[in-house]
Amino acid sequence: MTTDKTPRQTFDRQPLASENERLIVDIVRRHGPIARATITGHTNLTQQSVHRLIEGLLERGLLRTGAPLKGTRGQPSPTIELVPEAAYSLGISINTDSVVICIADFRCMVVVEEKLRMLPSDREITLAALSLALERLLADHGIPRERLLGLGFSMSGFFVSEDRAFNAPEPLRDWSLMDLKPILEEKFRLPVWLENNATTGAIGESLRGVGLWCQTFAYLSFNYGFGGGLILGGQPFYGFHGNAGEFSGIFNPDEADRRPALQYLIATLQKHGSEIDSIEALYQHFDPAWPGVEEWLERTMPQVDRLVASLIAVLDPQAIVFGGQLPRALGRMMIERVHMPSQREHRYGIGPQEAKLVLSETEGDSSALGATLLPLRVRYFL
Repeated sequence: MTTDKTPRQTFDRQPLASENERLIVDIVRRHGPIARATITGHTNLTQQSVHRLIEGLLERGLLRTGAPLKGTRGQPSPTIELVPEAAYSLGISINTDSVVICIADFRCMVVVEEKLRMLPSDREITLAALSLALERLLADHGIPRERLLGLGFSMSGFFVSEDRAFNAPEPLRDWSLMDLKPILEEKFRLPVWLENNATTGAIGESLRGVGLWCQTFAYLSFNYGFGGGLILGGQPFYGFHGNAGEFSGIFNPDEADRRPALQYLIATLQKHGSEIDSIEALYQHFDPAWPGVEEWLERTMPQVDRLVASLIAVLDPQAIVFGGQLPRALGRMMIERVHMPSQREHRYGIGPQEAKLVLSETEGDSSALGATLLPLRVRYFL
């Protein structure tokens, strides 16, 4: 094996604002447009410090003033809001049968999300198509390339090395067991952040979905495989090796085909004569009345029950989110069937408070959204 000695360009991935500036920007992201006079109350800083920070962010073009909020008493305070075009972030999500590219603005709002009409089995062909798509989308939406903060890249699988090489499902063999970061940096000329799809799904949920009302939750990502992500106190929890949320690891090898991975639902449906042959087709066309759905639920739900009970016992989350590529109707069927720990017998007839089970509250591809928001979160938010 030969080692490439060619010097590579290094890309800065550091935050682009101080911690206190990021605090202010994050408050405005969560509550904006927000009355300027009320921002201090969301911090542990003095009013004078907050005033100085806001002035600096206004001068840098990251914040702008808006009209006072209606219906407030006394002297109305001007509002503060994020400047959408101050910066943009790029995200790419690779699943076993889908390729999604997404661009978000500084408000963490999706400018454009596009699913490429191709399978990602060949890495070089896929990256070439993504590069062309990026240039086209930037031109279509009038986004200067220099405004891109970075690339968040997510893929199915788990990390197996310090350079964050993925062990991805078999359909993604061409992406597996290699250092993708320099490959992506060279192709897109941007700093790159790598995470698995389940973790970026949780990040997207924390910034644009359930996280708007819930600070601690577990995110279940139902895809070709099955995994998840954890948000604790509003922050992603990655674990020491970056694999926190690999929920399939709690199941024994002889339980593999009974875990809630959607590949096994497709196999069950096909056994009953269905022509559904991809996760995308399952998501778009799912019908609860299909022969095989109840069979799969009966076989799979005991494993979901065990996972839910484990998460509640270990993490005590406020919510457990059913997300990924899970059809919403199927998600509702699963939530209705979960046997919660509180339903067991308890001393004095009273059980502990426990997590709320909810469907994902993000729109579009949650893992692509989270990947897209990752550079924004790291560089400007908390």
